[in-house]
Amino acid sequence: MWKDLLQLLLKVVFIAVAIAAVFTFVFGAYRVTDTSMSPSIKDGDLVLYYRLHTKLHAQDVVVLDYEGAATAGRIVAVAGDKVDITSDGLMVNGSHQVEQGIVQETTQVSGGVTFPLTVPAGSVFVLGDNRGTAVDSRIFGCVPEHNIYGQVMGLFRRRGI
Repeated sequence: MWKDLLQLLLKVVFIAVAIAAVFTFVFGAYRVTDTSMSPSIKDGDLVLYYRLHTKLHAQDVVVLDYEGAATAGRIVAVAGDKVDITSDGLMVNGSHQVEQGIVQETTQVSGGVTFPLTVPAGSVFVLGDNRGTAVDSRIFGCVPEHNIYGQVMGLFRRRGI
């Protein structure tokens, strides 16, 4: 009986270590604590992200590091793209961007970065979907790719818990 109990305990420990390794090196979880991505991602939602992303593209939603804390944002421009925010809204490489789900106008932030700007190599330009209150690249500039934790792949919505 002790032998069977020891085998069961070893299996449970092995499974727990395997799950911990997968969520340490392959996937990550982040609980949203701001409204920068609202209504796409709401305050209190749990976001699952994939750490082993190979190439980032415009419109990818990512979890990134800003001043030591995680936050989510949508990539609107990648390395080499020219970004400008004018009275017409967001311009990338001279083309006006029509974005699905963005209901507020994209405006410059006083005290933020100066436009137009070209995204440097190894960086991306990230905006929140809630453009009125988002803390994003308009304030802190382009985000180096090494500051990106991963690409969002799933979302668990918290409802009245």
